[in-house]
Amino acid sequence: MILKALYDYYHRSGDLPRKGLEIKEIGFLLVLDTDGNFVRFEDRRIDNKHAQEFLVRKSVGRTSAPKANYLYDNSAYVFGYSDKGDDSSVTKCFDVFKSQIESIYSDYPNNMEIRAIYNFYQKERELIVDILQKDSLWEEVVKNLNKKFSLFSFIIEGDTQIVAEKQQLLSISEENTFEDDDVCLVSGNKSRLVETTTATMIPGSQATAKLVSFQVNSGYDSYGKTKGNNAPIGEDAEFAYTTALNHLLRADSRNKFLIGNRTFVFWASRDNEAGKQAEESIWSMFGFSDSNEDNPDRKIEQVRKVFESIYKGTLKTSLDDKFYILGLAPNSARIAVIYWAEIPLVEFAELINRHFEDMKIIDGRKDQKPYMGLRSILSAVTLGGKASDVTPNLPEAVVKSIFQGLSYPQPLFSGCIRRIRAESSDKDKVAVSITRAAIIKAYLNRLNNNEQKIEVMLDKENTNQGYLCGRLFAVLDKIQGDANGQHSIKERYMNAASTTPAAVFSTILNLSSHHSEKLNEGKNVFFEKLKQEIIDKIDANGFPAHLDLQDQGRFFVGYYHQIQSFYVKSE
Repeated sequence: MILKALYDYYHRSGDLPRKGLEIKEIGFLLVLDTDGNFVRFEDRRIDNKHAQEFLVRKSVGRTSAPKANYLYDNSAYVFGYSDKGDDSSVTKCFDVFKSQIESIYSDYPNNMEIRAIYNFYQKERELIVDILQKDSLWEEVVKNLNKKFSLFSFIIEGDTQIVAEKQQLLSISEENTFEDDDVCLVSGNKSRLVETTTATMIPGSQATAKLVSFQVNSGYDSYGKTKGNNAPIGEDAEFAYTTALNHLLRADSRNKFLIGNRTFVFWASRDNEAGKQAEESIWSMFGFSDSNEDNPDRKIEQVRKVFESIYKGTLKTSLDDKFYILGLAPNSARIAVIYWAEIPLVEFAELINRHFEDMKIIDGRKDQKPYMGLRSILSAVTLGGKASDVTPNLPEAVVKSIFQGLSYPQPLFSGCIRRIRAESSDKDKVAVSITRAAIIKAYLNRLNNNEQKIEVMLDKENTNQGYLCGRLFAVLDKIQGDANGQHSIKERYMNAASTTPAAVFSTILNLSSHHSEKLNEGKNVFFEKLKQEIIDKIDANGFPAHLDLQDQGRFFVGYYHQIQSFYVKSE
């Protein structure tokens, strides 16, 4: 199903390279004059990680034997230089590339560009390297030999197009001979089968990593078949799905997001307005980097509106419209599939809407910045608020919870409790932030238990003892703040009050009585009535001796709700 979905994506996209071609990042060009003399290196890098893309012939599948790409390759092939590997193997690579240039020249003897490249290779390898080493960019070339973009190609001086992407050289004749029993499992059509598939490298994987591969003589061969014949994939289908996947994985792709060493790609089955907006919205919601943006979640509210429109039918979809999510992880050779979802787009919109609904909580902030994106959620449970420092498996678990409508991971909930405890004594930090309160609410409400659901705003009918203790603590904190501008009750007693209420509430209630004396009569009466209203709902046996972890979470949500009620007008 994964390969068929990628195959279909290739055919619905319309703007991907045709069979036999692919987009490649090429970092440096060898500029030649029309006689084949080396003029200079030309730097086509964009930054430290990426270079300009060119449409060239598809790269060859390499095994142990050297194979040359068509008019572009790495330094060992193009000019016989490498900073690793023995000299004999580099010489073989160079000779293979040189032999291919001679073959291309025999096919295009009247092509001026090919003749220039052919003349360049009439020199010995050692002389070519010696000439290139005198160029001012040589040190940069050597420094970047192991980068992903460390490929080299040719351009004729004064030209604007590299030789490898000239239209005449990109025309590929296709042979359609195949055996009667060669049926592709992806397309169902008769086709020549591939032995090995094209590399689809993801961050952290080897450059030759593949989604489909078979290791010879390692238990994967069956019925006398080897390599790709164990899972027959036709050339057309293999090209389509690998091209589609590499397109989704490209550097500037808005159809992927990275979580640690996990790569998630996603796409809609149709290229309609609903599909486009769904793809863009998922990228906005999950596709973050650790940049210094003032508001990395600035588009989250628009994401909510898009999926609400899809679910309600404002953005038109059909029952056949689907959404796909593929999670990949690096492995020793073959890429590991860690997640796969194929779901009708309307159902997917419902799951995203459910996440927003579960995370919705009263917001008394003036700016009311969105807080439901993945970056905000992960930042809320890490020291220093840096999402990249989160526990390795947690982001993946959060994503799966949202995409499948499952309970949020317990480490996310406990992480919130832990960070609140760590920051409650810091007067310069808001320990019970809106994101943490929302996470606790969402986690507890998705649990399959008989507890009363937590509402978006203050719920005076909620009689959970943890929730009530949190409300009461918020009242005592507010009294102290209004009385003398301090919050020492919160800084000294919040952790104890949220775990062992019976041990501390008598003390802080007594302290609060002294603070109340400093308030005017109107405020004093208001707070006394509020305290009594909450205490009346506390169990007849008194404050709980101990709150379990879930009720500790309800304590903090009760605290948050009650604090917000002091600043937000009720409707």
